[in-house]
Amino acid sequence: MSVPTTPLAAALAGGPLVLDGGLSNQLEAQGCDLSDALWSARLLADGPEQIERAHAAYVRAGARVLITASYQATFEGFARRGTGRQEAAALLRRSVELARRAAAAEGGGEEVWVAASVGPYGAMLADGSEYRGRYGLGAAELERFHRPRVEALAEAGPDVLALETVPDAVEAEALLNAVRGCGVPVWLTYSAAGEHTRAGQPLREAFALAAGNDQVIAVGVNCCEPGEAQRAVELAARTTGKPVVVYPNSGERWDAEARAWRGRPTFDPGRVDAWRAAGARLIGGCCRVGPERIAELAALLAEETSRRDKRTGARGQGQEDRAKGKE
Repeated sequence: MSVPTTPLAAALAGGPLVLDGGLSNQLEAQGCDLSDALWSARLLADGPEQIERAHAAYVRAGARVLITASYQATFEGFARRGTGRQEAAALLRRSVELARRAAAAEGGGEEVWVAASVGPYGAMLADGSEYRGRYGLGAAELERFHRPRVEALAEAGPDVLALETVPDAVEAEALLNAVRGCGVPVWLTYSAAGEHTRAGQPLREAFALAAGNDQVIAVGVNCCEPGEAQRAVELAARTTGKPVVVYPNSGERWDAEARAWRGRPTFDPGRVDAWRAAGARLIGGCCRVGPERIAELAALLAEETSRRDKRTGARGQGQEDRAKGKE
C-alpha cells in the first residue's frame, strides 16, 4: 500500500485538496444495510470489501483525501456485539488499511491521503446526541473515552486524524488532549449551527482552542447546512490563521427518532470558489453527498487552479519582459 511522501500539511500549502463525500450513503447505494447501531463501522468486520469499494468510488470521483469508516467505531460499541478489545483494535486499524488499499488501486499514481475518523462521544450512543453535545460528561471523562481509540488508529499510520462532527467545545478540548503525543497531525471540525457549536458556544471561541496548537493542521466545520458553511470558514480562518476544512452535508436533516433524512438537498458544488477564497483548503461533502457531487466539486476546483496558474504565469512573464526591457 502506497503512503504519500508529501505531508498533508505541506500539500495544503500548494492549494486546495478535494475530500471525499459521505461514506454511509455510498455504502447504502451499494446495497449495504446500515441499520445496526454501529452504522458503517459494522462493515469493518462483516463487509470490509464494501468499504474499500466505497472509498474507491470517491478516488475515481477526484477525492484526494479519504476519511475512514471509524467514525462510529469504538471499543464500547464493539463490546456490545461481543467483540473483544484486541479484535476491536484490529478493526480500527483495518479502517485505515482499507482506505490505503483503495487509494493505491484507484489513485493513478497521484498522492491520496488518509484521514482516520475520530467521531464524537455521541456517535457511539447512536441516538443523535452527536448533534447536541452536552452529554453530562466532563473533559477528563471524554478524554479517557477517546484516548484508546486514538491510540489504535494512530498505530495504523494515517496521514491525519479527523476529529470530526464535534458538537461541543468541551469535547474538542478533550479530543485535543487525547491526541497529544500520538505522533499524528489532526484536523478539528465542529458540527455547527450558524455561528455557534451545536452545544451553543460561539464558534470563534471554539476555533480558538486550536489556534496555538501546532498538531492541528486545519480547522473548520462538517455535517452542517451548506448555506451556513461560508461564515464558519471565514471565522475559522480569521480566528486561527490555519487552513480551513469544510465538508457540509447535503442540506437534508437527520431525524434521529425516525432514523430518516428529511427535507431537500441544497449542497451546491458552485459554492466552492467562495469557500476557497475565504480560506478553505480541504473541501468535500458529508452525509448524503455522493461521488457525483464530489466529481463536480473536483472539476470546479481544477478549473479554478488552472485559471490561477495561467494568471500567475502571465504575471511572471510580464515581469520578466519588463526586466529585459530595462537591460
